[in-house]
Amino acid sequence: MNTFPAKYKPQLFLLMLTAGALLVQGYHPFAEDAEIYLPGVEKILHPELFPVGQEFFRAHARMTLFPNLIAFSVRVTHVPFETGLFLWHIGSIFLLLLACWELSGIFFTSVRARWGGVCLVAALLSIPVAGTALYIMDQYLNPRNLAAFAGVFAVARLLEGKYLRTLLWLVFAASMHPLMWVFPASFCLLFVAMEKFESWRSTNRVQATAVATLFFGVTFAPSSSLAYHQAALNHGFHYIQRWAWYELLGIVAPLIVFYWFGRIARNRRWANVERVSRAFIVYGLIYLAMAIAFDLPARFEALARLQPLRSLHFEYIVMFVMMGGLLGEFVLREKVWRWLLLFAPLSAGMFVAQRQLFPASAHVEWPCAPATNPWEQAFLWIRANTPVDAVFALDPNTMNIEGEGETGFRCLAERSRLADGVKDNGVVSMFPALADEWWSQVQDQSGWKNFRLADFSRLGDKYGVSWVVVQQPGVAGLDCAYQNSAVRVCRIASSGNGSRE
Repeated sequence: MNTFPAKYKPQLFLLMLTAGALLVQGYHPFAEDAEIYLPGVEKILHPELFPVGQEFFRAHARMTLFPNLIAFSVRVTHVPFETGLFLWHIGSIFLLLLACWELSGIFFTSVRARWGGVCLVAALLSIPVAGTALYIMDQYLNPRNLAAFAGVFAVARLLEGKYLRTLLWLVFAASMHPLMWVFPASFCLLFVAMEKFESWRSTNRVQATAVATLFFGVTFAPSSSLAYHQAALNHGFHYIQRWAWYELLGIVAPLIVFYWFGRIARNRRWANVERVSRAFIVYGLIYLAMAIAFDLPARFEALARLQPLRSLHFEYIVMFVMMGGLLGEFVLREKVWRWLLLFAPLSAGMFVAQRQLFPASAHVEWPCAPATNPWEQAFLWIRANTPVDAVFALDPNTMNIEGEGETGFRCLAERSRLADGVKDNGVVSMFPALADEWWSQVQDQSGWKNFRLADFSRLGDKYGVSWVVVQQPGVAGLDCAYQNSAVRVCRIASSGNGSRE
């Protein structure tokens, strides 16, 4: 294995791994949390968009430079919006793998160990991180992806003793995501402190909590809002006591793995592997203690949304770099057939898992390629054929409907909609001030599947809703301008002044 990558520049192989990772993981630019993050970019590019409901995405957008960065790059390069998203996504995968390559070079001296670490991360980009509802990297562009590679670069620079560069990478990560940077930053502080002060552990916990509290404006007082409590209940992954046993295993197992890594490293005199493994054991225990402290007492319910166990995301990346390095060093070695025997079925399994997760959409939704999902086709028709100031109503659980593909309406259709019960409640769980408005809108849409013309008109009177998207076979009396095999897009009339037709 030492001969085959050594002939070429590492960047060439990293590009090949990036392409392979994309084909395994897939790409769905408007899925899941893209509904939260992309409207902020679209609003900057087209200020006339989203006259209604923008509070549900601006709450996140105002805390990060992510929408400004993406919008600026699209304007400067003059590339189509979807092409810009795709290039940023590819770039974020490449930079994560490059960061892992540099980190593995600090851990290991042999080329086979370095490539083992990078290849394992590339194959497992879409593996779930315990019960956090996170992947190593999402199948679409978002601030977490950018903060991820910045965090790994920061640790690599720290281990090289380049503290200014470490700080710069952490600043970049903080500008991209107001929470995810805290974990690599706290690890860096812990690592430096453990080199000098054995008694620093409790200080790290206080500092990490203080930083996160500062950014989210959280108090220790419990929320008295029923609406906020309803939103929080829909996010069980915030609460460790609601995790399944195998998800809890995902907290404990890495600690055992790092202990084992440390033992191996001590025998092999891999100083950096040993030091980092020791620090991650302490790091993991600190965040586990925080999770328990925030979750169990009822008066700390509001703090649970800081999700201290998101610390596992950064921990898993480094763990896989080490794990792959040890596999490359001791198991795979220079035997190409061993590399194929491990990574071919592993990649195939990850591919199958992704197809099951997004069965109704193309595996890779290439920029400007025709949509194959009928829901996406309808949303694209809406973007092209409805007024920019139109206000839509959909089933508040649309993103959970089988065949919808977890596609975000706002980010793909680029139109305002009433609050939904899937992604907007995630925003509310982080920003309780929005709870009452969210709950009111969701309650007014309850019983959606039994709505009749009068119910839609009521939404028009109260909220200015002028269009609705309903599943086939539709609702009698609606004036539908578009339909396909899955949905109908229909105008509604309002008897009051709220109509925006």
